[in-house]
Amino acid sequence: MVTTYRQLLDSDSRTAPDVLRDEHRHDFGSAPIGAERYIDQSFFDREAGMMWSKVWQMACREEDIPEVGDVHVYDIIDRSVLVVRSGPDTIEAFPNSCLHRGRKLMDESGRVENMRCGFHGWSWNLDGSIRSVPCRQEFAALSDDDLHLPVIRVGRWGGFVFVNFDADAPSLEEYLGVLPEHFERWGLEDRWKAAHVARVIPCNWKVAQEAFMESYHVIATHPQILPFFSDVGSEYDVYGPHVNRNLAAFGEPSPHLRERPSDGEVLEGMFGLWGRDVPEGIDADALPPREILGETARSSMARATRSDLDEATDAEMLDAIVYNVFPNFAPWGGFVPNIVYRWRPNGRDVDSCIMEVMILKPVKEGAAKPRGVPVHWLGEDEPWSNATELPALGPVIDQDMANMPHVQTGLKASGTGTVQLATYMESRIRHFHETLDAYLEGRLPARS
Repeated sequence: MVTTYRQLLDSDSRTAPDVLRDEHRHDFGSAPIGAERYIDQSFFDREAGMMWSKVWQMACREEDIPEVGDVHVYDIIDRSVLVVRSGPDTIEAFPNSCLHRGRKLMDESGRVENMRCGFHGWSWNLDGSIRSVPCRQEFAALSDDDLHLPVIRVGRWGGFVFVNFDADAPSLEEYLGVLPEHFERWGLEDRWKAAHVARVIPCNWKVAQEAFMESYHVIATHPQILPFFSDVGSEYDVYGPHVNRNLAAFGEPSPHLRERPSDGEVLEGMFGLWGRDVPEGIDADALPPREILGETARSSMARATRSDLDEATDAEMLDAIVYNVFPNFAPWGGFVPNIVYRWRPNGRDVDSCIMEVMILKPVKEGAAKPRGVPVHWLGEDEPWSNATELPALGPVIDQDMANMPHVQTGLKASGTGTVQLATYMESRIRHFHETLDAYLEGRLPARS
């Protein structure tokens, strides 16, 4: 018998907020999709021209560039962007390209007084205005306005900085839809980036991303978590063209198991995932496992952050509350240290991508927000478990990594040239491809 996510909310020790009960199922049918979407270079090139050039994409966190003069270099396919803290509360973005001969102005992120080209010494102020041109008389036909760096649109939400190359695209607020309302309770703008790990993966960016958009794969890929993870009971919601989410419960066993584990076994599994033994004095028969686990997580985080979490539900302390913002940004909700995923093409290589995992943690009450940690790049064959800053997550991601290269090569060997998707459990993937098609066919973006 499957326990639905809504039933778990009904039995929560606290009253669940409306945003968790905002169920939005959508029927995308049962038709297959083409394998060429993952392996064909011409399809990839259409994405670059028709989609990546028009969407809002998360470039960095605000705490990555907290001080005036901090610059973050964001690369996507052939484009490179300078995201600049040009004033105490002003963030701007410009192409990372000298207006003279095109050399990149900055090879990597850093802090500067001005942006200076290493080729001929042209330089720009932090607001993009021209600062200096050697032998300026040679360029007398060009005014200061002509030499201002082109402006790329910037949007900010939840402590994240977004960029968009399309001047006619909807505002970030419109693009995000329900996301700001749903996350208002969780306040990601008050958190800081405590971990950031990245690795190149030998598969298309969509293959990697879609491995994290459903719980259907858990039975084969992560069987060790079945005693305390309700894979079949996961909920999949869709909100407009750009946002969907998965609600997946921990502390509740999978119905795939032949026998339901005892409450004590559920607790042992979950505490083991946290890297701990079940504390002495806990009576597994006194309360439901999710209530025990929720209170444990609540007390632990309250002590660490000196904050009041008494109204936080067990669901918000335990579960995978995973949103996807089209095309490639996946922030977790809830009050636990929030995971953030991002997947990007690796240049123009259709067969490889960059996957990034960030961990956002609460700032202690009364403390200043720390600067975001730099990216920890893993080698191409290095396991995620080597990233000790991802203690429970790294080994789980390694299990996903065991699939991805073989999905990419398997798609090329396909005898049908199609991919079959579940109607409900993989509805978020169907939603993603419906939105992608809308961009490729020129039906998005559209201002309301």
